[in-house]
Amino acid sequence: MFLNDEFNKIKQTILESIPKDASVSDIEFEGPEIAIYSRNPKVLLNNGDIIKGLAKRLRKRLVIRSDPALRMPPQQAEAEIKKIVPEEADISSINFDDNVGEVIIEAKKPGLVIGRNGTTLKEITRKIFWRPSVIRTPPIQSRIVLQLRHALQKDSDKRRGILKTIGQRIHRSVLMQNGWLRFTALGGFREVGRTCIFVQTAESNVLIDCGINVGTSSQGNSFPRLDMPEFDLDELDAVIITHAHLDHCGFVPFLYKYGYRGPVYCTKATRNLMTLLQLDYLDVAEREGKLSPYKQKDVKNVVLNTIPLDYGEVTDISPDVRLTLHNAGHILGSSISHLHIGDGLYNVAYTGDFKFSKSRLLEAATSHFPRLETLILESTYGNVDDNLPSRRESERRLINAINRTIQQKGKVLIPVLAVGRAQEIIVLLEEAIRHKIMEEVPIFIEGMISEATAIHTTHPEYLAHDLRDKIFHYGLNPFLADCFTQVDSSNARPDIVEGEPCVILATSGMLTGGPSVDYFRYLAHDPKNTVIFVSYQIEGTLGRRIQKGQKEIPMTGGRNSKPQIVKVDLNIETVEGFSGHSDRRQLINYTKQVTPRPEKVITCHGEKSKCIGLAKSLKKILRTETYSPTNLETLRLV
Repeated sequence: MFLNDEFNKIKQTILESIPKDASVSDIEFEGPEIAIYSRNPKVLLNNGDIIKGLAKRLRKRLVIRSDPALRMPPQQAEAEIKKIVPEEADISSINFDDNVGEVIIEAKKPGLVIGRNGTTLKEITRKIFWRPSVIRTPPIQSRIVLQLRHALQKDSDKRRGILKTIGQRIHRSVLMQNGWLRFTALGGFREVGRTCIFVQTAESNVLIDCGINVGTSSQGNSFPRLDMPEFDLDELDAVIITHAHLDHCGFVPFLYKYGYRGPVYCTKATRNLMTLLQLDYLDVAEREGKLSPYKQKDVKNVVLNTIPLDYGEVTDISPDVRLTLHNAGHILGSSISHLHIGDGLYNVAYTGDFKFSKSRLLEAATSHFPRLETLILESTYGNVDDNLPSRRESERRLINAINRTIQQKGKVLIPVLAVGRAQEIIVLLEEAIRHKIMEEVPIFIEGMISEATAIHTTHPEYLAHDLRDKIFHYGLNPFLADCFTQVDSSNARPDIVEGEPCVILATSGMLTGGPSVDYFRYLAHDPKNTVIFVSYQIEGTLGRRIQKGQKEIPMTGGRNSKPQIVKVDLNIETVEGFSGHSDRRQLINYTKQVTPRPEKVITCHGEKSKCIGLAKSLKKILRTETYSPTNLETLRLV
């Protein structure tokens, strides 16, 4: 009853505010948006101020769609688009989504499809009555993006039903006026891994991140503490994912396995990368004979229920919670989650993993918010001595370590995270070879790196401005350089390690699985070789043990698939400046520069001493309340 009353009020306001000659045929929830279907959409397209004013008045996101009966048949519409758009735009594909009345136009020169001040787009809309969405043709085609696009189109009717149900839940009437807010730490507090935060208000239940701990073999410490009595899956309104690393998103499909059917909010790049990493997690578990907590069909359900958001887009996710995602500078599409609670009651920003400095790949994290009372801050490098070298110094050290190894006829293994760190290193190595700072040797790439790189080129809007310019305006695409060779079969590994000096980039970055473990096994015995760690090594991982100097490593697998003790005689280098996390100085500078200045700071995502130490330091520096809660602890903020 409350839902119908609320929706009827919204519909009535819309119908009273829109000109009658717009001929509104239907008004529907579509997730956080309210779709207005019109038999004469030109009236609304020509009077955009009416819709803007109405959206401001209702404080809802409104979208105009033409009545399905008006839309030109796809084959005819495609021909019309090609007539309107200049041939120089070089259109590579045109796809129609009947569910939302959208036509997706992929072109090498998207600006020519859009036209000056959007004139070409407007002409397309008026001619075919489909709403055009223009994207740049990626230099490298992503298999996972194509699969996701196909799955969403194939299940468009199901997707439409999902969005309608989500919209009904979001726009339900507010019943409880006595505002309060609390959050519970379900994972990732005083530890790194399985990050999960449970936010509760009088009206809503929201989960921020839901990850796994890749550095432990203990089932009890692998997954978030969803067994807390106050957590009820049936009452969960929304899940927010800050970025695609498994310690933040790896457990999301488990929620769908056990009945959750609500929305997941993240950027589009995060959705694509998250799907890639979750599927790979299942593949690795199967290869290693481990029990996985969910199936591929659960990953698909995540995709169907995900609502992608752009940076800066304000969205209702429940009756009393609004979400805005901001750039976090950590990996492609990573975001800081800003929650606006109630009608101005309270504001919380959770950094997720973030980098408060520009890198070759990404711009620095956002530090300005409209309002802010509490900041939840990662503490990966929170100790007093956790000050990383400059990016320039780190790059110099990496190139020098590679050159030394190559000169002594050795091979270099760089275990990398497929998402973020790999692309950062690729951009650096390409430039070093091009400028003859590094000796030109083959660089082999294996694991998910190529697919993750393809997703990066699919979403250039998230890349650093100068890298975008280099790729699209100067024709220098480091990801397509001749010095890189993709390894498509494990059968090629023996030839690579027995061949000439080379550099190998392979996943995983912490040697927890994947081809990097196999390469390490092959290379470990030879003192001419070098392993260079450029990622944070979580306690308990093979990478951390090697980094600490363990000289004999029990390993299974290899050519004879029998257990063996691997002697570690190769050189071990750690170059920390490539981290996608902020170091101690940046963490403190960030809290100083965040505006507005938060009243409370809560530390998480760090080893115990780092979370506690950073909280104590910030209390002295900012003269504000700071907390370092433990998992299972609940804090009331209002």
